[in-house]
Amino acid sequence: MAAEVQPLLPVKLATGPATLTAEQKYWNSFSTPLLLDPSSHSSPITHISFPPPPPNNLTVSASDLFAVTSGSRIQLLSSRTRKVVKTISRFNVDDVARSGNIRRDGRIVVAGGDSGAIQAFDVNSRAILKTWKEHNQPVWTTEWSPSALTELMSCSDDRTVRLWDLPSDKSTLTFNGHQDYVRCGTFMPAQSGLLVSGSYDQTVRLWDSRAGGKAVMCFKHAAAIEAVLPMPSGTAIIAASDNQISVLDIVAAKPIHLLRNHQKAVTSLSLAGNGERLLSGALDGHVKVFETRGWNVVAGLKYPSPILSLAVIPSSSASNSSHKEDKHIAVGMQSGTLSLRTHLSGTQKALAREREKEMKALMDGKIDEYDAANKKRKRGKGHEKRIRGKDFAGEGADIVIEGNARGKGDSNLPWGHALRWGQYAKALDLVLESKDSTTHTSTTTVLLSLRHRSALRTALANRDELSLQPILRWLISAVPDPRITRLTTDVALLVLDLYADQLGRSEEIDVLFHRLAERVKVVVEASQTAWSVLGMCDLLVAGVGAGTGMAGGAEGKET
Repeated sequence: MAAEVQPLLPVKLATGPATLTAEQKYWNSFSTPLLLDPSSHSSPITHISFPPPPPNNLTVSASDLFAVTSGSRIQLLSSRTRKVVKTISRFNVDDVARSGNIRRDGRIVVAGGDSGAIQAFDVNSRAILKTWKEHNQPVWTTEWSPSALTELMSCSDDRTVRLWDLPSDKSTLTFNGHQDYVRCGTFMPAQSGLLVSGSYDQTVRLWDSRAGGKAVMCFKHAAAIEAVLPMPSGTAIIAASDNQISVLDIVAAKPIHLLRNHQKAVTSLSLAGNGERLLSGALDGHVKVFETRGWNVVAGLKYPSPILSLAVIPSSSASNSSHKEDKHIAVGMQSGTLSLRTHLSGTQKALAREREKEMKALMDGKIDEYDAANKKRKRGKGHEKRIRGKDFAGEGADIVIEGNARGKGDSNLPWGHALRWGQYAKALDLVLESKDSTTHTSTTTVLLSLRHRSALRTALANRDELSLQPILRWLISAVPDPRITRLTTDVALLVLDLYADQLGRSEEIDVLFHRLAERVKVVVEASQTAWSVLGMCDLLVAGVGAGTGMAGGAEGKET
């Protein structure tokens, strides 16, 4: 009785080392990207801001809105739905709005402009509550005080930094000292009375409002200052100068770190993870994530356009607590596009999955069965339109409609039949032509089976110019995979043995052989470098072990 012919089982390759760290996985989990064009004429998005949480001694709750400044208008978006709630466009036609900021109670928005005017708007009515015109040059920064609801600051191209009080018609204090445009500034944490500003005169200055508006500290840089950001502790300031980021220690009055990880000018800075992470955006289109202890890059994000503004927006539900959960990464670009990446909590992910199931049941015509399984009441007329028209553009609302399930594939694949009948060359051609050839799994399975049957040479022999090309292309793509190095080496040596004397007769084959040789050279050099690094690591480990042993021996003698 003949034995049953079993289908060819696919080879399971060993799992390679993880290419993503836990930190990278966390930042990559900010998914469900939403791209918005907040301006019909695609004006660059110059500023993104959200109201800070209230001090511990205040009970006013923070708003869940955040402001996006673009062109001659300010748009207020909800951090819950990621939708535009209000649009403030009460600026002159030839004016450009700058640095729209929402007060922490969500009732008033303040913004500067290229005309030099500062305006305060009522969020509900969008009416202009106050206008100040003391600056005679464009105002690039306006920001509310973290401690007083009516106090704010401004930075202008007229080289001054000013303090304002909402009921007053004039500025309450002017800080003079910068020698060029002042493009960035902010209040220092807590009720210290300190402000920090950065200027195109290449300096970062710390001001004390209680000392008559004098600069109490100045840090000189090599280029213009584009952004400043105080650390939550209040003892350090982050400053962006050209393509470098400096960490300035206020206590020691000196810079302690210089980060050179961007290729072009850094335009924006934002803290995340309760001050444990720093995000920087630059004109090179990259967002870099730094940990704030050793200031090492732990992750990065790439965008299609130069980045002008950046903000990590916390969850509105956690804004009043000591621990704020990062909710959105908002990035404004030169192209006028706003990118919102959202991090979903466990509950929100479960809701998103449930929405997907509900939508799939609707598309498959099984909504009644879905309702019965989930013990939902019977739907009224028009439920299809209501579900399809449901607002899925909010948090975690990306809709994925999967195709119809086609069941399990036939385990007796075409190359399996060809192998069974001894058609070795045909089996290899079939697997190289299949869509699975790019993953190496199916091709590796067939090649290992051919080698096991001593039929590898038979499958590779007697090929013309066209049938040899897929084999060479597969070798070029598979050579760097360390899991199948022995197999690719055997195949490559057989191909060289069979077709070495044919080189020079076909330009396409010669090009593929040249690419294969270059790829092998790169892999060999990388392997040699890896062995060198391993040797150095072994020496370091041995040195540390020897040092520890000597220290232990000395301690024992002393004891």
